[in-house]
Amino acid sequence: MKLETYLQEFAADWKLLGKAASTVEMYCVYLRQLGGEHSADDVTLAATKLWLADSASTPTAIARAKAVRAFGRWAEDNDGPDWSWWKSVPTPQPRVVPQPTVSVEDYRRALTATRRQRDRLVIELLWSTGLRLSELARIDIADIDLAGGFVVVPRTKTNRPRVAPLSEPAVRLCRRFVGEREAGPLLGMTSHAIQLLLRRLGAPTPHAWRRGWAVEALRNGVSEASVKAAAGWSSGAMVARYTSAVSGELAIAEFRRTLR
Repeated sequence: MKLETYLQEFAADWKLLGKAASTVEMYCVYLRQLGGEHSADDVTLAATKLWLADSASTPTAIARAKAVRAFGRWAEDNDGPDWSWWKSVPTPQPRVVPQPTVSVEDYRRALTATRRQRDRLVIELLWSTGLRLSELARIDIADIDLAGGFVVVPRTKTNRPRVAPLSEPAVRLCRRFVGEREAGPLLGMTSHAIQLLLRRLGAPTPHAWRRGWAVEALRNGVSEASVKAAAGWSSGAMVARYTSAVSGELAIAEFRRTLR
């Protein structure tokens, strides 16, 4: 029997289970590329591996492998073609590219390159708060608690307010920069203006500062729960994602503390 006949039933069953129609439609496109006009039983593991290896990119290869495995599982449970080899279909692993992360040296170089008080304040806020670019641009004077050493972030990506820490240098600069003002934007800069400032200083991107803030906090003994709360992440997976590069270093530090 031709693969197309099975694909129609596969798609119908998938949708009846309440799964996303767009997903099964994409799977069927890939499976048609694999099987063409051939009989479903003519598709082999060897041919499938060659097809996966010929993918234009790793994400495409991953999507193709998912399609084959999903159809193979369905065929096994629904008297479909003999694709008993589906469990042996390899799922390609995405290449992990290290993400730029600001270091203490980057922070010091950026400070050295500043010439104005507001520029130094931007760098101190990026280094001590872990704020997103849009959050940094929106800070209002009323959001800052200099006595408590924190800034309130009322509008966040997750639509839930949170507080972020302010370092002592950031508190001092805020106090000087605000002066007698009681309200209004703290920096008076758009997100684009902040990005241009960082380029002029030869400093890393705002998101690299956010990662650097998280890494440095963990290195200094701040718990993952506190980092997650201050960053406004809904899942601990984000902490792991941003700090994977230093996970081994952090583990060794913890063991050393317990062995003293």
